[in-house]
Amino acid sequence: MLDAHCHFWSLDRGDYGWLAGEGGPLAPIRRDYLPADYPGAARVIAVQAAPTLAETDWLLAQAASDIRIAGVVGWVDLADEGAADALCSRAKDPAFLGIRPMLQDIAATDWLLTAPRRDALLALAALGLCFDALVAPHHLPVLAQFANANPSVPIVIDHAAKPQDIADPQWQTGMRMLSADPRVFCKLSGLLTELPQSALVDPMPGLRQTFDLLLEWFGPDRLIWGSDWPVLTLAADYDRWLALTQDLLQPLPQATQDGILGGNAARFYGVKA
Repeated sequence: MLDAHCHFWSLDRGDYGWLAGEGGPLAPIRRDYLPADYPGAARVIAVQAAPTLAETDWLLAQAASDIRIAGVVGWVDLADEGAADALCSRAKDPAFLGIRPMLQDIAATDWLLTAPRRDALLALAALGLCFDALVAPHHLPVLAQFANANPSVPIVIDHAAKPQDIADPQWQTGMRMLSADPRVFCKLSGLLTELPQSALVDPMPGLRQTFDLLLEWFGPDRLIWGSDWPVLTLAADYDRWLALTQDLLQPLPQATQDGILGGNAARFYGVKA
């Protein structure tokens, strides 16, 4: 197995703005989560949780000291004049696999089309780095344009673009459009935390509907499993999400299950499962 989406953070580092404050729905995860705390047996892809180079470097340091971390998806400000150099510098570390702009937190929906520097995008492609798209349904048309304009950049949609309603035509149209590009993958991460609280008592019907659509659109070779731990724990623990995933995959051939649970991610990111 390869868990293609998990997070580690140390709050004292001070750059996790989305975790700031007290109380509220994020209170249960407002503490440190380090590699030693990870509850699974899989190797992992550690994904950025702060929009800073410092956090990316911290994650790379964690990868250097823990063999379970197969790689890091970091952060670089593509709009900064030093972005290309920042990418080149970090790409010297084989654990640096790609970047994830926090698009869901950027007010301008079209930021991805208007802000990134061309030299940064060229460096992204030339270095063979991957692009994790942290998007909501309204970003999908923009992401499709970005994909068309950057044909050499591998793209994976995080959390299936966080659908609040899978009947939403914006989500369905956008995901169908992107799935037509064989370079675009989709992560089966974050699906539990996007379900309404009332659906968590019996999440399988909702998960099955979403999974079946994604399987139809992307096929079995471009779906990637991730835990989204520890954000996952706002809805369920790691073992619960893994068991639900295994139930979803059970009707599929074993080779297909193995691909979704690790092989597809290893192929996308260019790492060993």
